[in-house]
Amino acid sequence: MAASQADERLLAQLRDRVGQRVTNWRPGAHVLGVSPLTGGTSSLTFLVELAGVAAGKTPVVLKVAPPGLAPVRNRDVLRQARLQKAVQGGRRPLAPDVLFSDRGDPPDVPPFMAMNLVPGECVEPVLSDDAGRPAPAQVRARFFDAVQVLAQLHAIVPAEAGLGDEPAVGLADEVDRWTRAFATLPRDMAGDYERAAKALRANMPAALPPAVNHGDFRLGNTLCEGDRINAVIDWEIWSVGDPRIDLAWLTFFTDDAGHPAVAPGTVAGTPAGREIVRAYEDALGRPVPELGWFDALTRYKEAGITGLLLKRAMKLGRPVKESMARMQPELPRLVQEAIRIVSG
Repeated sequence: MAASQADERLLAQLRDRVGQRVTNWRPGAHVLGVSPLTGGTSSLTFLVELAGVAAGKTPVVLKVAPPGLAPVRNRDVLRQARLQKAVQGGRRPLAPDVLFSDRGDPPDVPPFMAMNLVPGECVEPVLSDDAGRPAPAQVRARFFDAVQVLAQLHAIVPAEAGLGDEPAVGLADEVDRWTRAFATLPRDMAGDYERAAKALRANMPAALPPAVNHGDFRLGNTLCEGDRINAVIDWEIWSVGDPRIDLAWLTFFTDDAGHPAVAPGTVAGTPAGREIVRAYEDALGRPVPELGWFDALTRYKEAGITGLLLKRAMKLGRPVKESMARMQPELPRLVQEAIRIVSG
């Protein structure tokens, strides 16, 4: 559900509920207004204007689970809040600060969390047109800064960050997750997914020690100013698991990766995937083994995710972005590419 679908009843409910919470956070503060922001498919996002707070503390960003649905998995905004709190305290911020939250009474009264408004632009270079894309030198600088951010994230020991009770997602679990997604898709989207799943399972590498994974780590999920990343956003599918999942995903959004959503002829000025891997290895101080399997998993995962989004859009009669439309006929090819990579 996108934020633009929020009705006046929900807005009024949020004004009252946020008003109660904000006075506990900042005595004397009160809500001036709540307005929708563009959001994704997992939750609703709003801007909340406040009075009675210090300069720079308003507006705040409100992330709300969609009403009428159980706040589980990618809709669990309180789980996202827990993660965002856990990754603070390092040498640089990794996520927006969580200011306050409310459990609600789901599904009719949805949970929410409030975050500080981090400055910056959110741009995925290879998926942007020329007018909306930073200059190549800045694209390159942001990619290498993203590597530093990713290395800092993966250096966090989950138990030491208060996430010791979070179950580690194994590589077989990752394959199974997207295989279940493929099983719900039309055959013309799913391709030879069963063979791909079998090949991925048969060639699975030994897992690395579990780290905190964002799950969709790329520049399009960051807020940047100049050459630097101010914060990573959209933590809906974070997990504890093999860090190579995030690294391989980042390299798929480069000029040399051949992502099927990229418009023909696009040259964004990104580093090559191998440069990103070398920079990541340098930041961690150790090599990253057997990344090829994760390149295959990335293609399998991307095909599964995109298939789900396209299926949902068609069910609701919604238009899809041009980049998504380009991907639809390419989904079986991505599945075949995964098979080719793991089969040598």
